[in-house]
Amino acid sequence: MLLAIQPVRSLLLSIFMLMAGSGFLATLISLRLNRAGSGTMTIGIVATAYFGGLIIGSLRAGSIVRRVGHIRAFAAVVALLSASTLSYALWTQPLFWMLLRLIDGICVAGVFVCLESWLNDRADPQMRGSVLAAYMVALYSGQAIGQLLLGASGALPAIPFQIASILISLAIVPLCLTRSSAPVPVEASAFSIRSLLAASPLGAWGAVATGLMLGAFYGMAAVHVRRLGLDLAETARFMMIVILGGVALQWPLGRLSDRHDRRRVIVGSFAIAALVSVALSMIGGGGLLLMSLGALFGGLSFALYPLCVAHCNDRLLETERVAASGRLVLLYSIGAALGPTLAAGFMSAAGTGGLFLFIACCAGLAMMVGLWRQRASEPVPDQYQQEFQIMPRTTPMAALLDPNSVDEGQTT
Repeated sequence: MLLAIQPVRSLLLSIFMLMAGSGFLATLISLRLNRAGSGTMTIGIVATAYFGGLIIGSLRAGSIVRRVGHIRAFAAVVALLSASTLSYALWTQPLFWMLLRLIDGICVAGVFVCLESWLNDRADPQMRGSVLAAYMVALYSGQAIGQLLLGASGALPAIPFQIASILISLAIVPLCLTRSSAPVPVEASAFSIRSLLAASPLGAWGAVATGLMLGAFYGMAAVHVRRLGLDLAETARFMMIVILGGVALQWPLGRLSDRHDRRRVIVGSFAIAALVSVALSMIGGGGLLLMSLGALFGGLSFALYPLCVAHCNDRLLETERVAASGRLVLLYSIGAALGPTLAAGFMSAAGTGGLFLFIACCAGLAMMVGLWRQRASEPVPDQYQQEFQIMPRTTPMAALLDPNSVDEGQTT
């Protein structure tokens, strides 16, 4: 493992610092808007703007990288992200913050495109699994630890934004000082959403459902638990526990899906996630039960996207997998963009518990799609089923690190 990450350690340090700085902004912004008296729908729309920016950035960042190169593109988007982060302290106005969140999403997508394509170029073909695992550790540990910065403000509301901007700015340093040369930008191949739906309806609709669930969670969960009476430190702890729980269960569920019909694992995960979400919607305060259910929710919901990717890979040719991953990321991002606003509507109609009721509905509908697919088609034979790999929900470039992307594929 250490040997595998040696050539890419500066890239991993950059993503860790950037996620530590930017990963808690969604939580912080939702809480600040809630404290300022903004309505639930307003908070949801501001959260939606970020995921809209991710979609735009994922579609456009590749052409910018090809035009100016990885280092220049990375430095530009990180500088813009740092400036945007500082700008939140200037004016607490929802429309202004919605514009800033849109910019944030575009910049973060650009960062992921740069780093993931660079990681792929530097990863030894025999070490891709280790590099992907190290990348996931850096990404999610940075995001989880960053939640602890929520309580850094004290009497000065601007301090969390200043700390975030410092960390984001410092993320440029390891990459700009690396002795590793930047990769030659490449053009990504195309794969239509219609083709993806034809090959794997469950994988495609599962990606949308996961986006709806996690987009709603990231955008509105902090508001939900604050309205339950949790203080700032407990809110930060809850968000961190959910993220860490998400990391903990991905590998066990993935291994289970390698040994059985993967659709059953996906259906079971959606079913249990729905039940856990219903339980979370009924809890009226903090405590061990809330934290435990939060960890279980994170473990199930974070595992669903890589499970859907693995299921799609089982039914695609090797030459189609990387291009198809771009469509899966797009479907996930569309769901994530819709999630906060739809969840806010549920919260307005059903109270604070509406957030997890909405998530439960999304999981339940995806479970029904899975049951339908189990009846409509035969499972993939064991010898054609690809090995599960933990995958981030970032850009298509991450799929290039999947060792399965270089194996001979089969279709059914």
